[in-house]
Amino acid sequence: MLVVLRVLGLGDLLAAVPALRALAAAFPGHRRVLVTAAGLEPVARWTGAVDEVVTAVPLAPLGPGPLGRPAVAVNLHGSGPQSHRALLAADPDRLIAFAHPDVPRSADGPPWDPEAHERARWCHLLRHHGIPADPSLVDVDVPDGPVPVDPAGATLVHPGAARAAVRWPATRFAAVAAAEHAAGRRVLVTGSPAERDLARRVARLAGLPRDAVVAGRTDLDALARLVAGAARVVSSDTGLAHLAVAVGTPSVTVFGPVSPAAWGPPPDRPRHRVVWSGVEGDPWAPRPDPALARVTVAAVLAELAALDRVTAEVA
Repeated sequence: MLVVLRVLGLGDLLAAVPALRALAAAFPGHRRVLVTAAGLEPVARWTGAVDEVVTAVPLAPLGPGPLGRPAVAVNLHGSGPQSHRALLAADPDRLIAFAHPDVPRSADGPPWDPEAHERARWCHLLRHHGIPADPSLVDVDVPDGPVPVDPAGATLVHPGAARAAVRWPATRFAAVAAAEHAAGRRVLVTGSPAERDLARRVARLAGLPRDAVVAGRTDLDALARLVAGAARVVSSDTGLAHLAVAVGTPSVTVFGPVSPAAWGPPPDRPRHRVVWSGVEGDPWAPRPDPALARVTVAAVLAELAALDRVTAEVA
């Protein structure tokens, strides 16, 4: 059995897809178990690289328990030592992890590079351990199924984010939505159930009809189908931005306070645009980072216009 630890959010798990694919190719005879956060089981199915999903809270010791004793344990969660020890509690025969001085069994791993892009980081870890890995293999296939509204031709505006520090102001999302609406494009405002009021506010400020709000009306599978079927997506640097890249829907992502060099789309994909002020800050702050205030509505609209040109060239 191969056990992989990645108990984080949607965007985090999508950033690990290339590493999961590499592990599936390297260990075809192992039962591949992904330990992740509750609610992310669909992502594991989309990758086709995982046989089983176990949900856990971050950094909780796994122990042998229902998992049994893994032949291989892979830490795609962090640099240790807590995440290393969480995996080692299952007593694996082999640990694949970044080196940490407090965990002797990780000594054969590479050093952690805080400047690495998230996708490249985990592929580097695997390559260090002799496992070929390509960070460009980000695409996933979302299965067909129901959606609350037909997204064909629509611009999805996603104003929410799990962390306040990365959330571009609602008034600016509304201005972008209003501009898209004025240009004759259908606009849908997405979000989680907790973000329904935010989505309604954005729709109201943008002058959109009430049925433009689909926030809280989708599970993760249906949300992915909305994104896959839409014409384009506008969001902050959050899980939905990674989802747009994974399903190939053109997108514009507002970054701040984290650089797109660390979390942005692959540079060879011009249909995924980023807007960033160039200023880094605290991604865990309890309020939107000041860097986000430097990203103007005009800058986002300019990238949407560039997206039109690129999409036309590709077509």
